[in-house]
Amino acid sequence: MTYTIAQINQMSQEDFVEALGGLFEKTPAIAAQTWHQKPFRDRKHLYQMLISQMLELSDGEKMALIRAHPDLGSRLNMAPDSIAEQAGAGLDRLSSQEYDRFVTLNEAYKQKFGFPFIMAVKGQTKETILKAFEARLSDDFQVEQAQALEEIAKIVQFRLETLCKGGV
Repeated sequence: MTYTIAQINQMSQEDFVEALGGLFEKTPAIAAQTWHQKPFRDRKHLYQMLISQMLELSDGEKMALIRAHPDLGSRLNMAPDSIAEQAGAGLDRLSSQEYDRFVTLNEAYKQKFGFPFIMAVKGQTKETILKAFEARLSDDFQVEQAQALEEIAKIVQFRLETLCKGGV
């Protein structure tokens, strides 16, 4: 279902969280807190308030948000939005060799950083994702933690564009 900003501004907190809680993977509390920032002028303002709320999380809450994301190329425990996004990048059609490569990279990444590799995959291909995966494995923890939050913000933007029509 899609909503206008006017409809979103009229929602109760419960309805708001029901509608927007899935923007952040398994973390509806961000939407619950953002509801208090109503009214939103447009989709851009709503997005800014959502991301502001995400950035105000404690370090532990940020890590929980990052860790709530599924492994790319995984076939397990994904929210419906993640399934659709990964399918759009072809990650639901990996050959057994490609799947094994994703599993190996996911494990190496989690071993090094303690959280899953996160990338906004809309508009990407499995090849561009694998290149980014390999390049980012050489980063340090702080860089990758910041990159994960940046990628989450992109994911939220894509999801919000689908959910909320009008009002750039």
